[in-house]
Amino acid sequence: MKKDFPFQEIDPDGPRVAVRFDGAVYDLPEGANLAAALLVAGVRAFRATPISGAPRAPFCMMGACYDCLVRIDGVVRQACMTRVQAGMEIERAPAREVPHG
Repeated sequence: MKKDFPFQEIDPDGPRVAVRFDGAVYDLPEGANLAAALLVAGVRAFRATPISGAPRAPFCMMGACYDCLVRIDGVVRQACMTRVQAGMEIERAPAREVPHG
């Protein structure tokens, strides 16, 4: 865990699984909320805005804001509404696939 980052794991001794985020491998708590687990791991930007390209990360953590969109195994999803599973291939959601309106 990064000491300069405010997020902490609830159960640091629980089972962990490997996932890949933008090519980097992370050992995350199995079954944890994906957005929370990535924040604890130090991921600070999940996607970029479609207009300005500004970085975005989870905001509401309850599925209302869509700032945590990522592409998981080829499908754009909200990280805050997804549980960590072994072998996930996660990428930042391309701006052209991010719904806006």
